[in-house]
Amino acid sequence: MPRGTYRHHDPHDGTPLGTERFQCAPGPTGWRYVSGVAGPDGTDSGSVDLTIDTRGRPVRLELRAGGWQVRGAALNGVTWVRMAARTGEGAEERNAPARAFTGPSPAFLVATARLLRLPEPGAHARVRLITFAPPALAARTATERWTLTGRDVHTSDGAELTVDTYLIDDLDTGERRTAHLAGDVVLSAPGIELADLDAPPSAFPQDPAEPQDPDAAADVMTEE
Repeated sequence: MPRGTYRHHDPHDGTPLGTERFQCAPGPTGWRYVSGVAGPDGTDSGSVDLTIDTRGRPVRLELRAGGWQVRGAALNGVTWVRMAARTGEGAEERNAPARAFTGPSPAFLVATARLLRLPEPGAHARVRLITFAPPALAARTATERWTLTGRDVHTSDGAELTVDTYLIDDLDTGERRTAHLAGDVVLSAPGIELADLDAPPSAFPQDPAEPQDPDAAADVMTEE
């Protein structure tokens, strides 16, 4: 079970934005990621709790930041409720025809990669996501194109580590970023640095022999 710390910083000027202490693990029914987020001064500033199923769909999401809380899951697309964290006031349920959630936590990079499962370098797909931005956890729709640009196998102490490199294009803003993932750990991405890791990344099990989810056709599109 990997445990470690990510450092967050502004991808443009390098200003420190805080840290995220995490643990994650795959299991027979999917993958779970739990983290506590701290500001640059070390004070608690939120948390992330994400569970996905074996096909990468969000079974349970709970975010906390800035006095707000979001709970969500894949239901008729994706459904979520945003409310005041302490009192539950202002709870409002919303729904959107998207495939999953995203945000600044590295958990979402791992979850989206698992959802798309690009088979080999050169493969790419487009996906519609709902993104939440702290501190207000306001939601917006984002459409991204993911391209698997490289897959490298590194050997250390007799163990193999496969590192996938993704080029991620935000089709709404034109922003482009590159992320390097090894199993269920993000090695690096814009604004994200893996500061320490207590155990090697976990490899996801081989894909189950299941038919394609028909609901994915509209929002996860493998491009020729």
